[in-house]
Amino acid sequence: MSTAAALFAFQASPLSLLKQGGISTAAVLFTFGLVIFLHEFGHFLVCKLSKIKVEAFSFGFGPELIGRTRGGTRYSLRAVPLGGYVKPAGENLDDLTGAPDEYFSKPWYIRLGVVFAGPFMNYLLAFILFTGVILVVGEPAPSPEPVIGETVQGYPAQSAGLKTGDRILSVDGTAVNNWQQMADLIHKKINAPVALEYQRAAEKFKLTLTTKKGPQGKGMIGVSPGIVYKYIGAVKAVKMGAEQCYYWTAYTITTLVSNIKRREKPDIAGPIGIVNIVSKAAHTGLADLVFLIALISVAVGFFNLLPIPLLDGGHAVLYIFEGLSSRKLTPNVMKWVNSTGIALLVSILLFATYSDIMRMIATKAAPADARPLEVNEVAKEFGIAAPAASTAPAAGVKGK
Repeated sequence: MSTAAALFAFQASPLSLLKQGGISTAAVLFTFGLVIFLHEFGHFLVCKLSKIKVEAFSFGFGPELIGRTRGGTRYSLRAVPLGGYVKPAGENLDDLTGAPDEYFSKPWYIRLGVVFAGPFMNYLLAFILFTGVILVVGEPAPSPEPVIGETVQGYPAQSAGLKTGDRILSVDGTAVNNWQQMADLIHKKINAPVALEYQRAAEKFKLTLTTKKGPQGKGMIGVSPGIVYKYIGAVKAVKMGAEQCYYWTAYTITTLVSNIKRREKPDIAGPIGIVNIVSKAAHTGLADLVFLIALISVAVGFFNLLPIPLLDGGHAVLYIFEGLSSRKLTPNVMKWVNSTGIALLVSILLFATYSDIMRMIATKAAPADARPLEVNEVAKEFGIAAPAASTAPAAGVKGK
């Protein structure tokens, strides 16, 4: 029972390398360390509660830095803090002696509880972090003020020089007092010129730009409102925290099913992509980083529940089959399953890493106005997404 993650060097200018590299590296180590440690601690805790002997409980891989043996268990901190493992006695069928405290000496349903404990801890961590961020930061909502929160690459607003913080004063000579009024006036102009008056700091400016036809057939210039946060009570924060766990799990399942039905290549992030996102979040703010850790924890928990050999979900399928069929697992079956699992996991890792590299190359090579628009980019990476059953808006939705 082990979990590992890879880390790679990121690019930074020489003057900012020390500062940015230190923050990014610390954020990556903390993120992976926390998510993986709690996952393995879940396995460890249920083993102890089930009276399964644990021979080793390690945080990290590589050479042991600090270690202590207590109660028959070797606790250790190792040099590479990007993984961890729990080693129950009798985990390998070839080494099974029949002692009552060995892993495979326990009934299938006890072992099922052990494997489910890891993903459960990931979801518990995500729930606590989601709830904490929402309780401290508040519930996100689009600002009603006609002030630009973001501009979108490749759309007229950014090309014309509009920036975050600019306040729109009028559209085609009509004074606007709120975002909705401004949006309604712009939506009416499809591929047509629109005159804007805006204020930046103490100065006022005028410009004319041509709208683009948006996905819903409305005129768009490519701006989004700012986000304001409203304080909510603990009960609602807990409810929204649970909704976030459900939302991101359902979103992942729906996306995977859609990819399979349409025979599309899944857009997944590997170690490089995850490290890149964590690094960005670390420089954006503590709330964004904490929220992102929760997202990663959901992803790790969900991924481990997939019925893939070597993963917790794969073990669960075997144990359920054992319980339903009353047939014990054999060393040959486990060797075949483990070999298949290694091949599948290596293939997934290589595909995800290849996707990360190609995504980075495509982003750097494409001109700004030719890059694809991420309609909900901020919400997918850092923002608080609104579950389908909730009326709370997703952070960073662009396109007015």
